[in-house]
Amino acid sequence: MFGVNKVILVGNLGADPEVRNTASQQTVTQFSLATSESWVNKEGDRQEKTEWHRIVVWGKLAETCAKHLAKGRQVFIEGRLQTRSWETEQGQKRFTTEVIANQVLFLGRPPQSLSKDSSEMGDTTFVKKEPEFSTKEEELPF
Repeated sequence: MFGVNKVILVGNLGADPEVRNTASQQTVTQFSLATSESWVNKEGDRQEKTEWHRIVVWGKLAETCAKHLAKGRQVFIEGRLQTRSWETEQGQKRFTTEVIANQVLFLGRPPQSLSKDSSEMGDTTFVKKEPEFSTKEEELPF
């Protein structure tokens, strides 16, 4: 018996990425990604729904994302779902589900807020793959 845990998303960053380093100096970048769908209901009115996804990127790919991504940038993400839990100071158990990205494709033009180096990428796309590795929950900086 086997399973498949694969996520593919295309959306826009809801905020600038957050970059941190673990105690073992592993770079991790996190950002929120909005995906939207629209449809026409029975009354003929256009409806739209936006889903927000928490994206986590590790290693060299995390460094590249931190350098070239900013709020509003459109990206293609490929990765896997991961749920982790923690306990609050009040003793409550909390859970979050994240997409651990192993491939990121930068789409469209970078926002003007990025440095000159990254804006020279223009409309070209950029792909970076990293081999997957396991992460220890206690090393997550957020």
